[in-house]
Amino acid sequence: MNMSNFVKSHGLGNDYIVIDPKNISFELSPEAIKLICHRNYGVGSDGILLLTKSDTADFGLRILNPDGSEAEKSGNGIRIFAKFLFDHRYTDNNSFTIETLGGLVKADLEINNGKVAIITVDMGKASFKSNEIPVEGEQREVIQEEIRVNGDILEFTAVTVGNPHCVIFFDELDEKLLRKIGPLLQNHKIFPNRTNVQFAKVVSSNEVEILIWERGAGYTLASGSSSCAVASACVKNKLTDSKLSVIMPGGILDIEVNEDWSLRMKGPAEKVFEGSFSNELVDRIKSSNYHKI
Repeated sequence: MNMSNFVKSHGLGNDYIVIDPKNISFELSPEAIKLICHRNYGVGSDGILLLTKSDTADFGLRILNPDGSEAEKSGNGIRIFAKFLFDHRYTDNNSFTIETLGGLVKADLEINNGKVAIITVDMGKASFKSNEIPVEGEQREVIQEEIRVNGDILEFTAVTVGNPHCVIFFDELDEKLLRKIGPLLQNHKIFPNRTNVQFAKVVSSNEVEILIWERGAGYTLASGSSSCAVASACVKNKLTDSKLSVIMPGGILDIEVNEDWSLRMKGPAEKVFEGSFSNELVDRIKSSNYHKI
């Protein structure tokens, strides 16, 4: 990365800061992560992607949320990370594996003028089993169950694609409602590890519109793992075909749900800029008062 500390990129408006730990002089503690991701006091992003070593894959990836917590998997983050690895010459291969907390994934790159334009990712398998998501209660597949939130009863399907998701289908999507009850669903007692939340509207047999409340990040313009989760829920509930265009405020991802519930996601990633953390920001991170923002 030359002398830069980080690269900032986005996948359909879902933005991440990519860091190679060799290029920074401080520990990425939860409070440091919060400061860097802060959109007024830091660089600003929906999270940090940290390059790590892996014993089982070509590369390792840690996904750090702006609230300082860690995510198991991020579809947009994986695409951004894959583009970073190729564009910044960590690899010359246009196909490689990445280890995440949510499992091993494989990225295939489409190159345009020497840069990565489109990335297809094997995202692992979807599961609706309560003990794998996890969801409290007896072991079962969590399909079309009722949940009480803010005095209302909603019907949801829960799924894991390496991280937990709560999918609710509506005839019309309401961003204000998502912003209101998304945090309540995210932290509902039925989800012991919290959950990502998606409102979904089936448009046709191969199109679905979604809004996203991302665990640890809040309202998000796009999410690859959310797109995979919603596509899986659509197929499980026999609402659509197995190949879907998932339409989000930030753009569209193509998702394929195979018979064994393995998932393939295809979409873009775009570099925004690369830069260095200022001495003032680094000093604040290293000081005892850096968390006071």
